[in-house]
Amino acid sequence: MDSRIITDFSDRKTLEKYSSAFTLSDMEIFIFPDLFYPLVLANIISPILWSWRDDPWFSGIEKKGFTYKANRIKQYIIQNYIFNLDLSTWGLTTKGREIGRFRDFFDMELLKQSNALFGYEGDKYYFDIDIRKHFGLDKFNSDVIPYWKTETIEAMTAFRHKENFTTGAGECVSLSSLYAAAMFVVGRIPLEKIFLIATPLHSQNFITEKEGLITNNRRIVTKNMWFNGTSLSEKARRALENEKVTIVSHISGYIHTLYKEATINRKEYDYFSASLREFLTADLTNLIFINFLRFKSKYKSMFQFECECTGKNRYISLEKLFEYEHTSKFNVSAENRAQLIKEIEGEEFDLSPLPGKIMLNDVEKVIDNNQGKNLVEIEKEFFKLNGQIPVETISEMFTDLALFISTDPKIPQSDKEYTTPAIPVISTGDSRHDIMNAILGSVAKSELSLLTLYVYRQMDKIDWLPFIKAAIDRNPVCFNDLNDKSLEDIYVIMSALPNESIYDYKRLALPDEVWNFRRGDGIEKALLMADVIINRNKGAEVNLKIDHKSASLDYDHHKFEFTSIKQFRKTIRISGNSFEIK
Repeated sequence: MDSRIITDFSDRKTLEKYSSAFTLSDMEIFIFPDLFYPLVLANIISPILWSWRDDPWFSGIEKKGFTYKANRIKQYIIQNYIFNLDLSTWGLTTKGREIGRFRDFFDMELLKQSNALFGYEGDKYYFDIDIRKHFGLDKFNSDVIPYWKTETIEAMTAFRHKENFTTGAGECVSLSSLYAAAMFVVGRIPLEKIFLIATPLHSQNFITEKEGLITNNRRIVTKNMWFNGTSLSEKARRALENEKVTIVSHISGYIHTLYKEATINRKEYDYFSASLREFLTADLTNLIFINFLRFKSKYKSMFQFECECTGKNRYISLEKLFEYEHTSKFNVSAENRAQLIKEIEGEEFDLSPLPGKIMLNDVEKVIDNNQGKNLVEIEKEFFKLNGQIPVETISEMFTDLALFISTDPKIPQSDKEYTTPAIPVISTGDSRHDIMNAILGSVAKSELSLLTLYVYRQMDKIDWLPFIKAAIDRNPVCFNDLNDKSLEDIYVIMSALPNESIYDYKRLALPDEVWNFRRGDGIEKALLMADVIINRNKGAEVNLKIDHKSASLDYDHHKFEFTSIKQFRKTIRISGNSFEIK
């Protein structure tokens, strides 16, 4: 590919976008939503992901049904990747610095309405617990915010080399991108059925197969699970119940809540919207009502259950029934209730009805007899039941019940100005080689394909300027850790690290990736030293010379030599914020 295909980097917005393709912070993806799906495609063409197909864990998976595939992929991800969102991995930045980067081409007031660390308060749960304290930012002044960079599958897998980690790791956007790619490569689910959903505090996927499926961090959530009232479903529901969806990303394009333009296919987005709303809505049944009471535990005390034991009617509070769920394989649902009751000690039952409680038996008859009616009509029937529960309390319960059985997701409005970008043609029957060729063959007309090469770090096919800018501007961890050491000491440390990149062939790691995972090719080590030098002295000039199997760094009469296996030839001059690459 001729580098002249790339848009002129003299435009600062374009340079920031392409440079962001390497660091992929939450902020950068929010500002440049067209970076989201290239990460999925970069994972799709990764040899690491294709090696999963050869793992015995996935033997014969292509012949299985959707639910089996999803569960198998889920378990593999759970076993091999943990959720990681600490502040030390990718370091910190400041609100002022980020505003300075983006203020010329983004309304910063709108940013504050949509980004949790700039004042967003959409999720009352996080607001109530103090979001800065929740993420460990309370020890810093209010201007400090985390980078929270999204990891490629290579970086996620490389966490096993990081101290105190035994497996791979990643934050929520990384995991959602990995899930999407794995569902395609391993699960053979078409990309057209996979939608990425970003909210200010979370990222998850919705897959429009069967009844639908949500991937949530390392877990999956089916429609039945969404309404089962467990703590897992409560956590899964939080983002879509409380937060505004900022971005929906798809192979056809994206839609952003704040941008007038959208590139996603309009019909695909309408289908996604309808499918998601159907997934988030259920009819009121006895099972759903029991699940609701499990979900909103404050209402359990309103009910009791009547059963027959040894020829006598006995009564037990619903609270007590739910307590026994915790130590039993059975639950309170009608189909399991009889087995659960057999495990309960006799002294837990009363011989007379419990005063002031509604009989669950009567409730279930009301629900059965009013199928197809709306909640207002069913609520009126509840008022007729004995139990001496105040009308106001029942009305409050039905308000919460309505929210439980129907979530209205705050997704971007569809009244946008739609464009139709070129995209690579990719199918589940393609090999990795086929997909790579489809991406390479479409870079001249498809920015999605071009950005994929940048995210993938295919350095022999892309311009190096955005990469060098990202390496120097946004890799603070190695600098902070090594700033107090002499260049000679840093060189000794770098030379002692394994001469092994986390990226294969013609691909390069950033300085903080080298430092976090304690390994790197000679080019990567030299660039890390350049990062430290420039950030230590903004007026410094550093020269890098890369010649096939060697990489050298010249600075102030110092010269440091490294060995490389990447087979590049480049000369790079870095002087403050100026970069010259030949």
